[in-house]
Amino acid sequence: MKKNQKVLSVAVTLFLISVFGFLGFIGYNFVNQPAQQNASDQVVIYEVLPQTSFLKIAEDLERKGLIKSKTLFNAYARITGQRAKIKAGEYGFKASMKPSEVMQVLTSGKSIARLFTVSEGLNVFEIASLYENAGFGTAEQFTKLVFDQQFVKKLLGFDAKSLEGYLYPETYQITKFTSTKDLITAMVRRFFIVFEETQKQTVVTNLTPQQVVTLASIIEKETGAAQERTMISAVFHNRMAIKMKLQTDPTIIYGKALKTGNTEINITRADLSEPTPYNTYVIPGLPPGPISNPGREALIAAVRPAPVKYLYFVSHNDGTHAFSETYAQHEAAVKQFQLNRKAREGKSWRDLKNTKSTEGTVSGEPAHGAGTATKIKN
Repeated sequence: MKKNQKVLSVAVTLFLISVFGFLGFIGYNFVNQPAQQNASDQVVIYEVLPQTSFLKIAEDLERKGLIKSKTLFNAYARITGQRAKIKAGEYGFKASMKPSEVMQVLTSGKSIARLFTVSEGLNVFEIASLYENAGFGTAEQFTKLVFDQQFVKKLLGFDAKSLEGYLYPETYQITKFTSTKDLITAMVRRFFIVFEETQKQTVVTNLTPQQVVTLASIIEKETGAAQERTMISAVFHNRMAIKMKLQTDPTIIYGKALKTGNTEINITRADLSEPTPYNTYVIPGLPPGPISNPGREALIAAVRPAPVKYLYFVSHNDGTHAFSETYAQHEAAVKQFQLNRKAREGKSWRDLKNTKSTEGTVSGEPAHGAGTATKIKN
């Protein structure tokens, strides 16, 4: 009897070993083999919402062909203690992934990153429009934060009407869960890092940091030609030195944008005489704040103007300018490049890539001014 019991016990043990061995083999193969052999590398996007049950996630992944069995995936998660480690997020999976790799993604919390690119010289209204068009949020939400005085002071450390000038132009990686506030904060922080680096190259020391940013923002709007930035800067520095009005069209355009919330490049003769804080045909010196968001080179140009005596510039109609020291030279350049229709025929700065300068005339007549023109954590 005892012998039979011993034989039975051995048989049961061997049976259990074989069962567990078989289950272990199945489990090992499940965890270490993709759901689909020879699967394409096409990314399948799946969003894990807060409070979603693991069983629901496993069911969705099975339906999408990312795992073979929701039951085995659930068992694997229980055994490894990873059920409670799943994080909400928007994830990208490939059918060629093993269940162990799928689990790594689900517990990483690293949502899909999308690129948000801001070019040099855009103002806050233009950036807000880009933000909305990219589907990250509304332009209204963006501009509301940019003009929120409490938020502005928190980020800048001083009082300012807005964050204009401090939203550093760069390509940012953001996710579906990156808030508008987080993005703006990252842009301002990036600005101060770059600004500190550029100010080590200072030659001109008579401007406050706010004035440097303001001048850089005008330089950025006046030219799309990198080689001209320091000469544009020199024109404005030379004018300020002799208390000559800057008379730059982009400041007028920005003053109008503040009223309407839209940036319109066309200005009229009436706009030139309207007494607004940003009309540099009326006010002396720089406007009260930046009119766009300058990049590194414009910030450097603002404090390192070229050693030239130019007081005027006029558009060549191709994104570059003719510079003059005297008004007589400037008038000759205006006649050559602006009043001469052949010089303008077939040319427009709007057709050029990365060109932000103004056209060079107002209502078809020459103006008598200077320029007639990072990854974010959730």
